[in-house]
Amino acid sequence: MHYSDKPWLKHYDPGIEAEIEIPSLSYRDILEQGLTRFPDKPALFFMGKTITFKDLDRMSARFAAHLAKCGYGVGDVAGIHMPNIPQYLIALAGVQRAGMAATGISMLLKPRELAHQLNDSGAKVLVTLDVFFEQALWEIRDQVPALEKVYYANVGDFMPFVKKSLGAALKKIPTGLIQPISGKTVEPILTILKEGDPTPPEVSVKPEDTCLIQYTGGTTGLPKGVVLTHRNIVANVEQQVRWSKFEPGKDVFCSGFPFFHMAGKMMGMAAMSTSSAQCLIPDPRNTKHIAGEIKAHKATVLVNVPTLYQMLLDEPAFKSLDFSNVRMCVSGAAPFSVDAIKRFEALVGKGKVIEVYGMTETSPLSTSNPHVSPKKIGSVGIPLSNTDIKIMDVETGTREMPFGEEGEICVSGPQVMAGYHNKPHETSHALREHDGKLWMHTGDVGRMDEDGYIYLVDRAKDMLIVGGYKVFSREVEEVLSNIPSVELCAIIGIPNPERPGSETVKAVVQLAVEYLERDKGQLKEEILAYCRENMSPYKVPKIVEFVDAIPLTAVGKVDKKALRPPKQ
Repeated sequence: MHYSDKPWLKHYDPGIEAEIEIPSLSYRDILEQGLTRFPDKPALFFMGKTITFKDLDRMSARFAAHLAKCGYGVGDVAGIHMPNIPQYLIALAGVQRAGMAATGISMLLKPRELAHQLNDSGAKVLVTLDVFFEQALWEIRDQVPALEKVYYANVGDFMPFVKKSLGAALKKIPTGLIQPISGKTVEPILTILKEGDPTPPEVSVKPEDTCLIQYTGGTTGLPKGVVLTHRNIVANVEQQVRWSKFEPGKDVFCSGFPFFHMAGKMMGMAAMSTSSAQCLIPDPRNTKHIAGEIKAHKATVLVNVPTLYQMLLDEPAFKSLDFSNVRMCVSGAAPFSVDAIKRFEALVGKGKVIEVYGMTETSPLSTSNPHVSPKKIGSVGIPLSNTDIKIMDVETGTREMPFGEEGEICVSGPQVMAGYHNKPHETSHALREHDGKLWMHTGDVGRMDEDGYIYLVDRAKDMLIVGGYKVFSREVEEVLSNIPSVELCAIIGIPNPERPGSETVKAVVQLAVEYLERDKGQLKEEILAYCRENMSPYKVPKIVEFVDAIPLTAVGKVDKKALRPPKQ
């Protein structure tokens, strides 16, 4: 049997086809349909306020008209730098309706990292929070020459009056100082959303045009931009809609994934285009709030990382819920242990956890467990419609591995990215042609059983998963190498016993000779302080170990295998 035999097809749910027709439309086209299909239905639930699709349509149209009037359209890029609040999706919809591409920016980025993404993407427009303006943008205002316009918002802009007033009085709503920036326009987005021209611009957007430039960690240096076309996004929306049988206007989504993460962004985009309501969760650590949203709005689809599901198991308000409305709990971005799944399903209902697999480069979804056909707990499921997957040897990426044996997961399908932004070498390494198809070499190690179910065995060689976020060791190592006391270093992941599927970042450091007699406690604090200043919090090492000498391989490379703890 070969991968081309597609053994997974016999496990598709009834009615799911091997090949489905992907509409020859842009995401802008299906977004317009979703916004206008049920104007009076709720689109967004946020802190006690409901925004209807009519509201979302009108406000995003005003922003789109404003952007078009400023001369922006197809080929231009807008950055969105906000938490999961209404302005994020309003801005995203407006950017798409203007024909622009969007680049989602992590709230955790330090100024140096923010400057890189703005400059690398060529963003001319930035939509941000007033707090982030003060904390990050102001510091790099002279380092982002392509940026022309900045639109700022406040977390409380769309809160109900009572909550907003109380929050302001108690100083619970953060506010940042806004100042003019020479050579750039700075203005509040709320004025445009309330008073702008509500006529959306007429724009011709082709399926092959760029829809998103999503940044993902790179094994060499700073993150690289993944170019996703409108065809990629429309294909993945259609694949998910068919697979999970989403009916327009029927579902209510609730997710702790941030919108800057590809999983969160796709959920938000799919919900808008299918006229589905969504509960906005600005702080996923507030499990009591999540439970309240599920109860208040009768959520039907939960989408989260395993660690959040495990946190919810410890939340009394969640454990007391009636889960009869919840039809699926989608889990991705990190492994979900078999025991944890069983415990979670004992509460929400057997068979409701749907493990999936994907990555930014595949828009993001490639596989999913079926809903009706047998699920295999511990597996990330089977390839979606129009998707081929095979396991290739890790060493060369040219030889198919037998079923059941480990190798690199390779994906082919309409959801596979166009390439890495301005990085032809990295693109040619990741996207390779064989069997007449273009395959994404994911860097993830896994195996496929004879039924076509896929099991993740390991992640990309030097990648860590920290609370659902990817951390590439090389990027952290490059920051550490700038510290005078560090002669040589290696970043490895240590399993986090408190969060199965998540790791703790550990730095192993060989000190420069002139620092050997210095106080180790003080050196450790200096190293961590430098990391905190130059990296997102989840990338900062939690453990620093000093060693006499970093072990090297025969060819002089750091031998991380020798540093990692033995597998239990």
